[in-house]
Amino acid sequence: MPETREERDGVSEKVSKSESEWKEKLTPEQYRVLREQGTEPAFSGALWDSKTTGTYHCAACEQALFRSEKKFESQSGWPSFYQPIGEANVVTEPDRSRGMVRTEVTCARCGSHLGHVFEDGPPPTGLRYCMNSLAMTLDADDAD
Repeated sequence: MPETREERDGVSEKVSKSESEWKEKLTPEQYRVLREQGTEPAFSGALWDSKTTGTYHCAACEQALFRSEKKFESQSGWPSFYQPIGEANVVTEPDRSRGMVRTEVTCARCGSHLGHVFEDGPPPTGLRYCMNSLAMTLDADDAD
């Protein structure tokens, strides 16, 4: 029986795959971003300026991550959100790579790299979850 949207929006059971299994599932570009902590060029992703209402999911494991109502135009060239669907759906940790100090955001279900979170977002959180389009899929809400 297929999952309902409500079941998908909660925290799902952990997903563990070998890197060769991830390479089979993901495109080379997705693998570079999700599994090798890459970043797509600004303004290049399919979702950065999407206005579609729906739920953004991890492209690797389909974990629900963000709702479109929490998305905002950050002028950064990447999809930006001020809040995840649930705090337990994403994991944040310090990232000191590339000579910078940032906070990396990963999927709580499969550990895939999604992007970074910064403290320059809008109210009410003041956060900007700056995500890679390649790291997510968008499940559009059904038209009423």
